[in-house]
Amino acid sequence: MRVLIVESNENLGKLWQRHLSRLGCNAILATTQNQAIDILQKEEIAVIVLDLVLEEGSAFAIADYASYRQPSARVVFVTNTTFFSDGSIFQHIPNAYAFLQSQTPPEDLAEMVHHYGMPH
Repeated sequence: MRVLIVESNENLGKLWQRHLSRLGCNAILATTQNQAIDILQKEEIAVIVLDLVLEEGSAFAIADYASYRQPSARVVFVTNTTFFSDGSIFQHIPNAYAFLQSQTPPEDLAEMVHHYGMPH
């Protein structure tokens, strides 16, 4: 299963990447919108782990592009803010499957991503 991690904090992204690799996922890390779009153009992705607030680019633009380019890709949003804590993100982003805090233990995040990436 191929997973795209879009996280501005490279150290955090690599931590998630290691935990996903332990579950047998092929995790690719992008730190900007441009990198993420480039990967979505070239690679088939099952799940996108997407930080809601990126230093370079827009998480919404990435999710929107993924819904067009790879409609079966599921998005797991992560954030360290209270934006959309009411669950309204699921009304705005049709390919959103989960919404987690950035402080979620990496092993829990990896298990959730693995779950959503499995064929149903």
